[in-house]
Amino acid sequence: DKMIYPSIDKLLTIVDSKYKLVNIAARRGKDMIKNGYLQMKANDYVSKKEIGRSLEELEKGLITIKE
Repeated sequence: DKMIYPSIDKLLTIVDSKYKLVNIAARRGKDMIKNGYLQMKANDYVSKKEIGRSLEELEKGLITIKE
């Protein structure tokens, strides 16, 4: 069994709702596809897909959330 990284519980301490979390990850994932810009080295990501990578960036504090 594989664990999802990063943990949803940890991410929900950063973002106050699952809806917002999905929205942020989707927007950043689309941005990665469109621009090809990664905030970390490609080798430093655990995930291979953009959605997972965007969640990793959020967990590491590389994404700023504006209310």
